[in-house]
Amino acid sequence: MPATALDAFTLEKLIGAAVAAPSIHNTQPWRFRLDLGTLTLQMRAATDRALRHTDPTGRALHVSVGCALFNLRVAAAHFGWEPVPRLLPRPDQPDLLATVRLAGAVRTPAPMALYEALWRRHSSRLPFSDRALPTTVVTELQDAARADGVDLHLVPPTDAGALLRLIGEAEHRNDADTDRAAESRRWVRATYPAADGLLPDVVGPQDSLGRIPMRDFSARRRPGAPTAVPFESHPHLLVLSTDHDHRADWLRAGQALEHVLLVVTVHGVRASLLHQALEWPDLRKRLVPPVGGGPRHAQMVIRAGCGPEGPASPRLPVPTPGPG
Repeated sequence: MPATALDAFTLEKLIGAAVAAPSIHNTQPWRFRLDLGTLTLQMRAATDRALRHTDPTGRALHVSVGCALFNLRVAAAHFGWEPVPRLLPRPDQPDLLATVRLAGAVRTPAPMALYEALWRRHSSRLPFSDRALPTTVVTELQDAARADGVDLHLVPPTDAGALLRLIGEAEHRNDADTDRAAESRRWVRATYPAADGLLPDVVGPQDSLGRIPMRDFSARRRPGAPTAVPFESHPHLLVLSTDHDHRADWLRAGQALEHVLLVVTVHGVRASLLHQALEWPDLRKRLVPPVGGGPRHAQMVIRAGCGPEGPASPRLPVPTPGPG
């Protein structure tokens, strides 16, 4: 049965679920407005939290909001509403990225496991084991992505090295780009105000062998950082991609990404996001091969495996949606 009224407790849970989503540099670039008359939640881009140098087109911002949108859909269904999402509903309001109307009784309740997982999901930047992902889990992840019209490709072991080299090249460029480095440090300080740069126990160990390029958000190694710990010899990498590369595709990719990450969490698998090569157009084009004669557009690289959880990134306080 659907909830008969949208009380303050339920509204806080819905927004709390949405903002539990991942976002680039943990910028959490979203704002919410509520239209009580139609029970519609608006999701708007927080343009003041956009990354002008790292994400000049806003692609990663849209993917981040798409992740939050999927969580909101899961939470709405959990509380008994049928979530009716619309992407980019007002061309005259480009910051309005999506709306979710809370309609009548939910037709297909979201699995309880997904709702519980969204509160536990977070990236792990720690080393994983070399144990292969079960085929059944990979298939389930691909089905999750496909539900939003997005493709998820498991990178063959023979191609993993080449992909990691692209990510490593992107990381090198990011370190050498003073504007991007400064932007990264600024957001780290905003998220972790007590730290001058991201502390080593939050970043996780750096890979001294260069197998897993892990972003150093402080753009420098901190003095006294612990000795690097080798990462897995055979990383399991997945590439999320779309047929087209428009704003709606980015939002769909974000929903698919969060769906995949929640399924990963349900199965006790860890994951981290390797976004570096997506930030450079020439490298991004090389992340996925053409399929069926046409290009694919990479939207995220996911590293998955068995290993420790690692610490969670902090979240801003749950915002109170303003009136629509």
